[in-house]
Amino acid sequence: MLLASLPPLWELALGGTAVGTGLNAPKGFDALAVSEIAALTGKPFAAAKNKFHALSSLDEMVFAHGAMKSLAGDLMKMANDIRWLASGPRCGLGEISIPANEPGSSIMPGKVNPSQCEQVTMVAVQVMANDVAVGLAASQGNFQLNVFLPVCAYNFLQSARLLTDSIHAFRTFCVCGIRPNRGRMQENLHRSLMLVTALSPHIGYENAARVAQLAFQEDITLREACARLGLLTEDRFDAIIRPEEMV
Repeated sequence: MLLASLPPLWELALGGTAVGTGLNAPKGFDALAVSEIAALTGKPFAAAKNKFHALSSLDEMVFAHGAMKSLAGDLMKMANDIRWLASGPRCGLGEISIPANEPGSSIMPGKVNPSQCEQVTMVAVQVMANDVAVGLAASQGNFQLNVFLPVCAYNFLQSARLLTDSIHAFRTFCVCGIRPNRGRMQENLHRSLMLVTALSPHIGYENAARVAQLAFQEDITLREACARLGLLTEDRFDAIIRPEEMV
């Protein structure tokens, strides 16, 4: 989505002067000025074909910032998933461990705070807020000219910088150091009541529900509950459910 949003950004309104007419600009100024900018930056900038629209609208920046907002949303979910999976180590999921970047919590000795996940989520919130500002700025202006480009550019550039710095830090100080806790994964998987879903084709929905309810009430495994209800032998249960294949 970020790559798809680039082509409209390459078009510049230079040479449009008075509301897109090009009045008082030397002939060929737009193409010459834009070609110089393209040469200096190494980017494929081009003169806007419709300079009236280019001066009155900022929709290409709204579109591009929308792609950054989408990225922020993805990062928000990713960071939250990681800190949930790393929660614990005894009272949470604890299926992964993340690097201990700080000596510990200021309140709880030895606690590993998910500080990198937290910075990502805070950046995501800021980018989402910036998207509101960019959208509102693009809706302003009057008739042939939108003078809200500075506030639009300010928020756009801040979002790009924040996301870039945040992603690099997140990768370096968190993601690259994630380690799986396979023992805890196996434990959680075997104790999951939702494995009962795989039994429905073999014992029926109602019986599968009875198995899940008994396993929960008695704090036993699904395997034990099936055997107690006389629905499946333990060998037959093992033939149907192979949790290892689901990891």
